[in-house]
Amino acid sequence: MRRRSLLLAAVPAGLVTLAGCGDDKSDSSKASESPSPSASESSVPPPKIVDAPLPAITAGTKFGDKPTVAKGPGDPSANLAVKTVIAGGGKTVAENDFVQANYLGQVWSTAKVFDNSYDRGTPLVLQLAQGSVIDGWRYALAGKKVGSRVLMAVPPTWGYGKSGNTQAGIKGTDTLVFVVDLLNTFNSKSSAQGKEVAQTDAALPKVGTNTNGEVPSIDVPKSDPPKELVSNYVLESDGAVVKAQQTILCQFKGVVWDGGKTFEQTYGSGRLSQFSIEQMQQIVKGLAQGVTGKKVGSRVLIVVPPDLGYGDTPPSGGVIKKGSTLVFSVDILAAM
Repeated sequence: MRRRSLLLAAVPAGLVTLAGCGDDKSDSSKASESPSPSASESSVPPPKIVDAPLPAITAGTKFGDKPTVAKGPGDPSANLAVKTVIAGGGKTVAENDFVQANYLGQVWSTAKVFDNSYDRGTPLVLQLAQGSVIDGWRYALAGKKVGSRVLMAVPPTWGYGKSGNTQAGIKGTDTLVFVVDLLNTFNSKSSAQGKEVAQTDAALPKVGTNTNGEVPSIDVPKSDPPKELVSNYVLESDGAVVKAQQTILCQFKGVVWDGGKTFEQTYGSGRLSQFSIEQMQQIVKGLAQGVTGKKVGSRVLIVVPPDLGYGDTPPSGGVIKKGSTLVFSVDILAAM
């Protein structure tokens, strides 16, 4: 199993995962692989944010480089210490946004590194929401801009609390030091931003190319659906190719071929979707296959024939019936 970040908690209730994909009323499911921080309780008040003390970054001082951080100087503050070491000029991060970031975390008193994404070669993508990440990150990163490097020292109250995190070797008294490079931020108004690709096949649905976060149109032709899986670019970005072992963050809309009725979508819902491609293989195999190999940042038309969708066992109570062909427009925002 691919290692998950120690910062992640359960997927928040407002996050669609497609596990119950069937109609607009399907419930969000919970992620089971991610360890939950013991802090992040609703009774914990917001911290006072100060700018010191903080340890020095002694090597890897450029944005994007793996940093080396000195041991904490003396006793840490009881407050949340935050400093923007490099100021970026990108979009501003807001609470409840998803952020894509590289980071390194270590213990204040020993400088022992307990986790970092630089060595894994894959940035972390998580939501700055209560219960999804330790509170220190929620409060320290809100208001920062993409392209910034942020240094923070997180006391136990806004970290893992009195119980610590035994998996990471973190005690309940440990203040944690993080260096975070903010690479991107996403919210419910995010969309693909790639180059338009001509949609010339009249036998296939035509998908809207708007990039303003609004729901794209899907015009399904009044002809028989294809019998094979279709996965075509609508907007093609120059991002990295999605791999079968990854999890993607996306906007999507799903309709049935017959009648073009929508069975689920994130556009306009205030939510984004995050799903493991390996897990999606067990639910809608064609959707998993359709996004695999496509470039991050792109919009993709995926037509899923029944044998790669729900076949003869559709979700109950929705517009998907036995033998339904499914049509998806998927904006691949990030992969991790």
